[in-house]
Amino acid sequence: MTLPTPTLHTARLLLRPFTEADTDSIYALQSNQHVLRYWDAPRWKKRAQAERFIAVCRQIEQECTGARLAIERAAEGVFIGWCCLIKWDPDYRSAKMGYCLDDAAWGQGFATEAAGALLQWAFDTLDLNRVQAEADTRNTASSRVLEKLRFVREGSLREDCIVDGEVSDTWVYGLLRREWMPLQSGSAAE
Repeated sequence: MTLPTPTLHTARLLLRPFTEADTDSIYALQSNQHVLRYWDAPRWKKRAQAERFIAVCRQIEQECTGARLAIERAAEGVFIGWCCLIKWDPDYRSAKMGYCLDDAAWGQGFATEAAGALLQWAFDTLDLNRVQAEADTRNTASSRVLEKLRFVREGSLREDCIVDGEVSDTWVYGLLRREWMPLQSGSAAE
């Protein structure tokens, strides 16, 4: 089965495949210490990391293991972050979801809107039964996003990450097909 990276539209957002033109935007996001304070990897320090990220986006698509999408505010065409569905396993009908948004886009419902559109595409297209997501236990905003999307906190991974010498725990969330209820955002896929 092929898995082309979709283009998704919501009321306020455009989710689309990454291109080389996104290199500076993704580098700015992933090198922002404030944005990545709860991330499971250190902030980027070299632009080449952004180039590698975009190359991996194409690799994920070619290997049919998921999709990484750039998120833009549709009205202005401004890059505000990204979301992904990775580790798609058609035999187990499962995948993992993640997202990262610029701090200027926080608190406006963009993460919920983007992740909801990605989940709708994934459940419709990939016949998923389960989607897993993780959040640093200190990241209450991300936990709220997942809970709005009907994810259930299933457990915690103690001292799961050590980034720049700081140890943190991770909550594991799961969403089953039978629990999924699409948001009323009017999202559509191309």
